[in-house]
Amino acid sequence: MSRMPHAPSHDGEFEFWRNHAQISLQPVAAPSILGLYGFAAATFVVSSNLAGWWGDSAAPTFLFPFAAFTGGLAQFLAGMWAYRARDGVATAMHGIWGAFWLAYGLLYLLVAVGVLTPPTPFVALGYWFLALAAITWAGAAAALAVNLSVALTLATLAAGATCQTIGQLADISGWRTLGAYFFIISAIVGWYTATAMMLESAYRRVVLPMGKRGAPDRPGQEPRQVIQFVAGEPGVKVGQ
Repeated sequence: MSRMPHAPSHDGEFEFWRNHAQISLQPVAAPSILGLYGFAAATFVVSSNLAGWWGDSAAPTFLFPFAAFTGGLAQFLAGMWAYRARDGVATAMHGIWGAFWLAYGLLYLLVAVGVLTPPTPFVALGYWFLALAAITWAGAAAALAVNLSVALTLATLAAGATCQTIGQLADISGWRTLGAYFFIISAIVGWYTATAMMLESAYRRVVLPMGKRGAPDRPGQEPRQVIQFVAGEPGVKVGQ
């Protein structure tokens, strides 16, 4: 009786393809530099208005284009580029908040031209923030594994969204104001993080620490150039 030939083992098959595959690397600049700057700028401008620092009844006319393009379009594009960098946290957070700012800009465009009048309480907006808070708290927990500065940006952002949820649903102005201040803190931390990333990219060494896990993070250290060999995509570096 003839015997069937042995099928190649999984390890042997992986070794064969690893030795015969050609990898074309396409370096990608850190998308979160753009994403965090867009987020920080839009969040600061809108939140300073929510906190009562500036603005009057005409404020929506000046808010919607900045929110839609700076916080929305720029950040959404950064999220899609983060996908190419294989950064799941940045893809999710820039993508969802970029989409929010696009929607927020459109909402206040309609307010600015008189098509809509924001109700009091603004229950629909409260539910927007409820969904965003749940997603952002999850993103903050995930970012703890990678970068403490990003985690702090997301945690304060999630806290702001939570306060806005309570303030809009219960029509309590104090909660809305508290949420605005959390957003301002998040914008400042996001600006710091984006600046640290940009300086590291420009000077090829750490200038401002970010609390990175498993990577050089002291000022003056050079970032490791890691080439990873993992199943599926050998030679491709994960993250930004």
